[in-house]
Amino acid sequence: MDMQEFVHGSLIVAGQLGLRIAGAIALWVVGRWLIHLAVRIVHRGLARQLFDATLSLYVEKATSVLLTLGLIISILGFFGVQTTTFAALVAAGGVAIGVAWSGLLANLAAGTFLVVLRPFKVGDEVTTAGVTGRVDSIGLFGTVIVTPDNVVTIVGNNRIFSETIQNYSTNPYRRVDLVATIHHTVDHDRAIRLLKQRLGTIPHVLQTPAPVVDVLQFSPAGPVLCVRPFCEPQHYGQVSFDTNRMIREAFAEAGFPAPLPEFALQHHAAAAVGPGVAH
Repeated sequence: MDMQEFVHGSLIVAGQLGLRIAGAIALWVVGRWLIHLAVRIVHRGLARQLFDATLSLYVEKATSVLLTLGLIISILGFFGVQTTTFAALVAAGGVAIGVAWSGLLANLAAGTFLVVLRPFKVGDEVTTAGVTGRVDSIGLFGTVIVTPDNVVTIVGNNRIFSETIQNYSTNPYRRVDLVATIHHTVDHDRAIRLLKQRLGTIPHVLQTPAPVVDVLQFSPAGPVLCVRPFCEPQHYGQVSFDTNRMIREAFAEAGFPAPLPEFALQHHAAAAVGPGVAH
């Protein structure tokens, strides 16, 4: 083979390879466009069916990942790579990848369980893995929680699923637990009646179940009353602020003295010295 034939053959191979690369790029661009179109169609279909927002978002992400994986396999097949061989390689490498990415795969499995078992959904107020806030989204590997001070926090799904989850939005109402200390000289029955009457005037405090006010315990400053109004979960913070303000205003208007710790001091005089005792 002379140099001319070698150059001619190299040009043919380079041209074929260039065409394949151009075709692969075109296939990737068109494929990604079709994937975005498919995801939009799925989104619209789920929206028309009034599908749950949490499950809908999870289905859309899973659809995008699966279609992208199929597109990659198709491109490899376009270059002549046997897809069966590729599948075998993926299966063989799955063990190594599973060991290296065990945490990532655990988050993926936990995310699936979160969507299926649904201990919470998007928009719920929760406390989990030491984070309290509103659930913004549930992803394949992590859940986005926006804390009350508006900080976006991403928590791994596996950590959420393996720890305690408190969902404040599931039940129709929450109980606000507050305390109020009254002076020893104040009639506790009068204070209880006063607080129960004023609790009914606070916005968003439910009448059913009725607010609870009673003697909780005793302290050096005086009896401690528990003040427990009920409200819908979304009004919990404001009802807590309003109730504390009401307690202070009600006691001031009633003229109740401020509760201060009181201690009794007893002085014992020295015993008289008896007769016959040496000094």
